[in-house]
Amino acid sequence: MKKRRSLRALTEKEKTELVRMARSRSAPHRLVQRGTIILAMAEGCTQAEAAGRAGLSASLVGAWVERFNQEGIAGLWDRPRSGRSTSYDELSKGRVIQAAKTDPRKLGMDFGHWTLDRLVGYAAKHVGISVKRVQIYRWLKREGLRWRKEQSWFSQRCDPQFAEKRGPWLTFISAKGRPRPASSA
Repeated sequence: MKKRRSLRALTEKEKTELVRMARSRSAPHRLVQRGTIILAMAEGCTQAEAAGRAGLSASLVGAWVERFNQEGIAGLWDRPRSGRSTSYDELSKGRVIQAAKTDPRKLGMDFGHWTLDRLVGYAAKHVGISVKRVQIYRWLKREGLRWRKEQSWFSQRCDPQFAEKRGPWLTFISAKGRPRPASSA
């Protein structure tokens, strides 16, 4: 048999904070759900009804009610989770970000622009950390930097005789809108 959990009486301050939390458009969705659960239970809903409002299971609603009863609003926030700690210290991140902002030639590199692959190599060789491209991308994004793919422009040809070597090119557009090569007559 499932254990029914009842909600303790709310203070005015808690009720105000829960309403703000449940109506928030900028708070994490999990927090909005939890605020909705507690408010529904305070209005006299059953666990199943509160679960329906929040889109969760009734057993999960009971767990959040229990945690709220013990810890208050602070209990609705996520707790720190166990797991692997961050692998990169702030100094290493900063050195990679600083390198990305610097002209590679000034750092003694033999290329003129950074790519994510080149930053990975730089981090391994000069900073001493092994980091993936996607992680460097995340760091740059958090710094407000946008990564752009290299673009090439046809403004100047490497070969000055390119046009002569290419031969005749497009001279008119056909009636169907398709380009036709120039006649060589």
